[in-house]
Amino acid sequence: MKVSAVVISHGHREELARSLPALLPQVDEAVVIANVPGSAPADPLGTRMIEQARPLSFAANINAGAAATTGELILVANPDTVAEPGAVRALREFAAAHPRCGAAGPQMLDPDGGWQPSRRRFPTVGGTLVRRTPLRLVFPPLERQRGHYLLDERPSEPAPTDWMLGGFLLIRRAAFDEVGGFDEGFRMYGEEIDFCYRLAKAGWERWYVPAAVVRHRWDAVTDRRLLTRRTLWHWRGVLRFVRKHPERLRVVR
Repeated sequence: MKVSAVVISHGHREELARSLPALLPQVDEAVVIANVPGSAPADPLGTRMIEQARPLSFAANINAGAAATTGELILVANPDTVAEPGAVRALREFAAAHPRCGAAGPQMLDPDGGWQPSRRRFPTVGGTLVRRTPLRLVFPPLERQRGHYLLDERPSEPAPTDWMLGGFLLIRRAAFDEVGGFDEGFRMYGEEIDFCYRLAKAGWERWYVPAAVVRHRWDAVTDRRLLTRRTLWHWRGVLRFVRKHPERLRVVR
């Protein structure tokens, strides 16, 4: 199956110098979307470049990249993710062997090798209130919400999941097309949760494939600071998700 990589750069020229050489030998084609000036790599290494006339949302750029490529599998990759050798092959082979796999994500590690909780459960009302309000100071999410982050589960074999972080995600184009791609109304944060939720409602599976390993610096800005512009974007994403899927309001914990 042909893999088309979509890399969205928002001023990440330096990161691309590390990520593209690791990624390109593993995919069949790649497009880099420069979302703001200064985002294009110094050396594109033969990738196709799309320079946006104005900044678009992460979701809109994923859709633009998908439209510009032809692979049966779409790989969405952040510019600061570095795929270890064989990572894309592991995801591709798993998707090929599981025709109902709509999305597959890798095991993500910090640059120093620390494990990241990239596989998660769909959000609940109670959990979201704790994570996105000052309550997090009293009830630290990574201590009190182990079930949401699946902290006690580190499978060594592929495992089904609700959703995975969108920083490195392999998506079957047939599933992508069936659910209408990503919702461009999400400015940032929540778009991958909404996408995976719609995949689930349409009967597509989402899988965590730990044999695929990707290095990624997890900044977790909205986890460390409560009052930032990104926090507002996160709440905007939460509200959009709830408006689209009001049945999630009944899931308190």
